[in-house]
Amino acid sequence: MGFTSEEDKRLVGRVVPVNQLDDGIRDSMFALMQQFYFVERPAFFSDLANKSSVVLLADCNGVLQGFTSVALFDLNIDDEPVKILFSGDTIVHPDFWGSLELPRVWGKFMFETLQACGETPLYWFLISSGYKTYRFLPTYFNEFFPRHDCETPAQLQKILDIAATELFNSAYDADRGIIRLENPTPLRSGVSDPSKERQANRHIAFFLLKNPGHNSGDELACIARLHLDNFKSYVRRLLKI
Repeated sequence: MGFTSEEDKRLVGRVVPVNQLDDGIRDSMFALMQQFYFVERPAFFSDLANKSSVVLLADCNGVLQGFTSVALFDLNIDDEPVKILFSGDTIVHPDFWGSLELPRVWGKFMFETLQACGETPLYWFLISSGYKTYRFLPTYFNEFFPRHDCETPAQLQKILDIAATELFNSAYDADRGIIRLENPTPLRSGVSDPSKERQANRHIAFFLLKNPGHNSGDELACIARLHLDNFKSYVRRLLKI
């Protein structure tokens, strides 16, 4: 399938509360996910029901070409409140890889959530069974964990462990930092296999080493502080902040 113009490659994103999704959009989300991941319908919709919002990405014809689901929840760490923004299923059709619309809309959503949290610390909790998802971290943030060049600070590790245990209970292996879901959603073969050239990237190489079971759907638990000082300069320019 080829594109006829740059306009054909354009995506338009919007954030929609989960309780406002109609059946047609829900079915389109599942169909897109199933095209590239091994996922069962009941598990997909059960997971979606536990999210608060989704970022939907549509092409110039209004056809859904990508989405990510999110949930915001509260934790108490050492008698201090923190908020966790958790990312669930994320997919962008390969025809639209390289589009900046997801980083733009998702970044704007993170920034607005950060503003709404006021003085309460906010963290992005991301689980990743694919290197493309993991690479959102070095794309957005100056500091994120786990990473190839330093150990996770003890306090951030504590927040990560508590968040992962809160959401996934015994499916989370704290020693390895891996979540093995009861109903994993591994990528289908050939969708996003890292080439030798990509494996030379230090972030991708670290992800593959840290999560050797990613092809089976194992998820690497990751965290980043959501704070203006932690956004990469390119993200600040993209969001005009």
